[in-house]
Amino acid sequence: MSVQKPERSLEKWQYLQTVDIFCDLDKQEIEQIGKRAPMRHVPVGTIFFSPEQAAEVLFILKEGRVRLYRLSAAGKSLTTAILDPGTIFGEMTIMGQRLHQSYAEALSPCLLCLMSREDVKNLLLSDPRIAVRIAEILGQRLIEAEQRLSDFAFKSLPERLASILLQMARRPPRLFRPASHLPEVRLTHEALADVVGASRETVTKILGEFREQGLIALKRGCVIIVDEEGLRALGEYEVWNNPMAEAQVER
Repeated sequence: MSVQKPERSLEKWQYLQTVDIFCDLDKQEIEQIGKRAPMRHVPVGTIFFSPEQAAEVLFILKEGRVRLYRLSAAGKSLTTAILDPGTIFGEMTIMGQRLHQSYAEALSPCLLCLMSREDVKNLLLSDPRIAVRIAEILGQRLIEAEQRLSDFAFKSLPERLASILLQMARRPPRLFRPASHLPEVRLTHEALADVVGASRETVTKILGEFREQGLIALKRGCVIIVDEEGLRALGEYEVWNNPMAEAQVER
């Protein structure tokens, strides 16, 4: 993974204070952790890890979006998660993060911190406040994975796509369109297809139907949610905490 040093005006502790696992710490405590966690800026398309490049590193995502995915024997990509700022990811068995068959790719330019296994053990897991937050994040991901399996078993592809759009749109305000304040999902049709486990052509067709029904509007690389209630009725959407998209297999 190639990285570039960030050119930022804010201090590192100001970035780290918005990360979920550090929300119970004060400025001095965050600064101490920041000294052991180098901050890096990486370009879109960066592969953080892969089955061929396994390493026990914890990534703390501050800016940008990251997708976790797997490849089938035929080379088909299936997205298992899309992560937003404020969360953590990485192959770290000490934390129960076993991603040895997964890839992690930057969907946009990212700003993140890196921590070694030893620093995670000594600085994070040794602090009950941080350890609890980590357990909450990993627990929530398990709940979301179970919900995604339920969707796979009981929902049609249009229903799953409607649910995914709503989940992805329930993001921090920075992902909303400033002029209209309508929620946006900033993913290409191909990326959405990877999330729901369908072909790009099928997803494009369904999105076109949603647009004709007045549920969404489309622009390059983005889906704008026009009728949130209509999508919710279609997808039988349930509000989750910290939602994120996980893999679906087209049935």
